[in-house]
Amino acid sequence: MIGGGQLARMTHQAAIALGQTLRVLAVDATDPAAQVSPDIVLGAHTDYDALVRVADGATVVTFDHEHVPTEHLRRLVANGVDVAPPPEALVHAQDKLVMRRRLTALGAPVPRFAAVDSAEGAAAFAAQAGGGAVIKTIRGGYDGRGVVLCDTVEQAREAAAGYLAESVPILIEDRVAMRRELSALVARSAFGQGAAWPVVQTVQRDGICVETLAPAPELPAATAAAAQQLGLRLAEELGVVGVLAVELFETVDGEILVNELAMRPHNSGHWTMDGAVTSQFEQHLRAVLDYPLGDTAARSEVTVMSNVLGAPQPPAMCLDERVHHLFARIPDAKVHMYGKGERAGRKLGHVNVVGRPGEDVATVRERANRASHWLSHAEWTDGWDPHSS
Repeated sequence: MIGGGQLARMTHQAAIALGQTLRVLAVDATDPAAQVSPDIVLGAHTDYDALVRVADGATVVTFDHEHVPTEHLRRLVANGVDVAPPPEALVHAQDKLVMRRRLTALGAPVPRFAAVDSAEGAAAFAAQAGGGAVIKTIRGGYDGRGVVLCDTVEQAREAAAGYLAESVPILIEDRVAMRRELSALVARSAFGQGAAWPVVQTVQRDGICVETLAPAPELPAATAAAAQQLGLRLAEELGVVGVLAVELFETVDGEILVNELAMRPHNSGHWTMDGAVTSQFEQHLRAVLDYPLGDTAARSEVTVMSNVLGAPQPPAMCLDERVHHLFARIPDAKVHMYGKGERAGRKLGHVNVVGRPGEDVATVRERANRASHWLSHAEWTDGWDPHSS
């Protein structure tokens, strides 16, 4: 797996159960996956020689992120390396303009968009949209980076001018009248078998996913089925091998539009580790190794994933003690920490809470968020003090 972050770390956990060894290309020995995998290659994903070292003798090469240069991957394939997903598919998760154009050709629903080569061009697009627009870097953006929300024509002009002055390629698209964000997570094996998990709702704050509600509350069955079918169709049409996350906008009119694609395990699928029969990490390995895919059914009517994001100031209480107190109060919380140093806003881990029979979304959600906030801040959101009881 190219990339040593938390996705590689959790994929390593799944590999152990399957009797596999996951070799990881990591930048540093302290990277989350490098802390736990016995087979580490240190190097950069932009260094072709490092890619060759990590691929040597491997059954298949796959990814923790999409940032490997496409030309490097094509060269690996030409030299007989099995790369999954293949570069012809992965480019649609690397290049937003390529993705938007291909999805349009496939008839998939996307926001109106245009490539931007001048600030005035961006301003004209925004004016046609009534002022509101979104400017995105074509490559490299994630977790809100490389995305500028514009409310006025002048904001669009200024944002475009700033990027273009740095020679950063960008596109512009309509700012969607959005009810919420959804994610359709699917998998496709090398054989061509497909599987889809229940469609979930993701909650974003400052461009970062902070919660996943599985399945998406009050989503009409027809809309959920359409989103799953769209995900499976795109996986087949694009030639994806592995997990594909199709990030969606649900508009105020009930339509769904494709926002982004990710061809790897995804934050919106972390709930599957405890809330589904087969986790996204096991499924990704099944897919790239061409095993039959696993059952994607949910284990409960409600599962909530809440990210543990670094507090503005790291608490004095050590993490081990925080985990101790959490388990004492919320014993059904499933904790997944990534081995990262604490920093404000950083994804340090996540908590899954699988709903009990009859529990509603609000109840499970409150418990999951209370748990994740405690782990990051060492304070209970309801002010609870065990020593005053």
